Amino acid sequence: MEKKKQALVFRIHDAPALAKQEALREFLKTLDIPLARGAQLRPSAFNAILSRVEDTDHSPLVHGVVLRSQSQAEYSPDNIGHFGLNLKRYAHFTSPIRRYADLIVHRALIGALGLGDGGDELPEMEIDRLREIAGLISSAERRAVSAERDTVDRLIAEHLADRVGDTFDARVSGMAGAGLFVTLDGLGADGFIPASKLGEDYYRHDEALHAMVGERSGAGYRLGDRVEVRLAEVQAMAGAIRFDMESEPRDLGMSMTSRHKGRGKQMARKAGNRGRRRR
Repeated sequence: MEKKKQALVFRIHDAPALAKQEALREFLKTLDIPLARGAQLRPSAFNAILSRVEDTDHSPLVHGVVLRSQSQAEYSPDNIGHFGLNLKRYAHFTSPIRRYADLIVHRALIGALGLGDGGDELPEMEIDRLREIAGLISSAERRAVSAERDTVDRLIAEHLADRVGDTFDARVSGMAGAGLFVTLDGLGADGFIPASKLGEDYYRHDEALHAMVGERSGAGYRLGDRVEVRLAEVQAMAGAIRFDMESEPRDLGMSMTSRHKGRGKQMARKAGNRGRRRR
């Protein structure tokens, strides 16, 4: 297509944003895993990280954090390559009617190679609107994924509506300031546990550790941890499921209070160094 100077829609995937790279680098430091900086970062670096933690207790955690560090793939007439697949040029070419991006490529091929009886090629008007069309396709894709997720959530919630009070094996799949998210083994059901239901300690979200940490005890729950949960509430129409935590928190090595004190001492040392330099 490029040789024929034919416009088309690429599937592009940018490298992780610098802020996400730095957050990932800081997290990996806690596991003594190095990550190259800036322009040196290649997809192979992520493969090496995943291979390094394969068959270890850290594997689910690292897989989740690496996935969250990635940019979102989208469609565009401007090719920047596909970072995740390590491809310089990539376009979707499957069923010609499953996605409009595929259809654009098929019609562009018909025009570039002089195939068909005329009328099946990509119209000049659409070529002029490829950037707008690519944006619409990307938005439609995200909307479809969201709709699919909502549908699955509602069906699973309805399926579990009669099992309030039952306990399940699960894995911590996400977290926020208000609490953490878990995914049930086998069912794939996602639910939320408010921070107030994690125990008697006061839990805070530590973004660097990807953990909910008890302020007094230093124990908590980290992304990827295996836990046991009890189904507390189901709202089938909303696809919302709430759980209570049954598993005890594990030692994460440091309380939030001591971490804040450590940061305070660091800041004080830096301030003192700046003062000495001024003098």
